[in-house]
Amino acid sequence: MGVIKRHGQVKLFIGLIFDQETTLLKTLNILKRHFGEIDFESRTLEFNHTDYYENELGPNLKRKFISFKKLINPEKLAKIKVTTNKIEEKLSRNKSRKINIDPGYLDLPKLVLASTKDFAHRIYLDHGIYAEITLLFQDKTFKPLAWTFPDFKTQEYTEIFKEIRNLYAKQK
Repeated sequence: MGVIKRHGQVKLFIGLIFDQETTLLKTLNILKRHFGEIDFESRTLEFNHTDYYENELGPNLKRKFISFKKLINPEKLAKIKVTTNKIEEKLSRNKSRKINIDPGYLDLPKLVLASTKDFAHRIYLDHGIYAEITLLFQDKTFKPLAWTFPDFKTQEYTEIFKEIRNLYAKQK
């Protein structure tokens, strides 16, 4: 029989997709109030791997990743996704989002994303939220899985997540 033990704390990160810098700055301030000090902020990247968000958010979208200094318990991910959805709704205009806020966490072996959408590779958590392992950390790098989003397979994202993982490793 295995011994039951609690999982250690993990590193909360959030991916942001937006078109207006003012919306980003407003969102960052709100996220800090909810989740604490930001300890990593990527440079602003072009988001051109899909046009999925263009009808709602507009063209020429940008992407940024942030992580938070305070570690979280992984079972909090569902409530965090509910909170970020409420923030998106609060910042919406005419029932259209102005920013997409995607929380996830990483620990040493993997990167996990939260979602409101169910698929065969996602596991239900709570409050209508699912989780998926999006990247595995093997051989000193992040490796994609069959369902990993195309942008998460890029070297640019891999380097960002390795930086966040290094911060997390120092906190353990």
